[in-house]
Amino acid sequence: MSKIKVVISGISGKMGQESLKAVSSQTDMIITGGIYKSSESSKINLPPNSSNITITNNLEEIISDADVLLDFTNSEVAMRAIRVAANHKVKVVTGSTGFNSKMIEEIKAIAQNNQLGIIVAPNFAIGAVLMMHLAKTAGKFFDYADLIETHHEQKLDSPSGTAISIAKSALENRTTPFNSVKSQKELVEGTRGGIIEGINIHSSRMPGRVAHHELTFGAIGQTFTIKHDSINREGFMPGVVMAIRHIINESSFIWGLEKVMKL
Repeated sequence: MSKIKVVISGISGKMGQESLKAVSSQTDMIITGGIYKSSESSKINLPPNSSNITITNNLEEIISDADVLLDFTNSEVAMRAIRVAANHKVKVVTGSTGFNSKMIEEIKAIAQNNQLGIIVAPNFAIGAVLMMHLAKTAGKFFDYADLIETHHEQKLDSPSGTAISIAKSALENRTTPFNSVKSQKELVEGTRGGIIEGINIHSSRMPGRVAHHELTFGAIGQTFTIKHDSINREGFMPGVVMAIRHIINESSFIWGLEKVMKL
């Protein structure tokens, strides 16, 4: 059986470097190329015996021989990469966040028009996906919910894509928004955070964290809390590898790892 040929977009980034190590260690996969920005100053650490990896800033140069494009960049760069991959019938797994609804609709259309497997995953941590699944189950039983998320200080967007997905999961089995308590006196503006259909979301950015999400449901006399921590980026890799293996046999758009995990 031939190995799955993978190109990594964003190979010099932190997730790109971790993916390079993880994918290279799989017996059924091979990295054939990597994409980095021409202005990128970060050093690219290649694994041993990796002379067959072509590193370039032009995706067109290396995409045609790939089976899967693995993307860890940002939503704008990812959109351009997905369009190029589709032109070459190369399947896509992306962990980039910040996609707006218009972008998601375009990705769905690209997948449908090209009969192409594309996975967009806000989070590759198995525990985070299970957290979304539990939020979906619990959401209909409570009328109050607060969500706290903490990431490293270099994260560009807030709230995180995972936080938004958790909130949407909690709302999925409901017919009404959650109740959001508005303080009569907000002594510091924005203290109650942003709100998605009654779920107050609070974002923290500081060194020392990779990713932390904590969702608390409230009712009279009780609270129910679901919490997940990513300790390091290595923890995302089982999900990344799982997604690459899964997308090879798919020809449609998939949002998140829930379907991949058969939840």
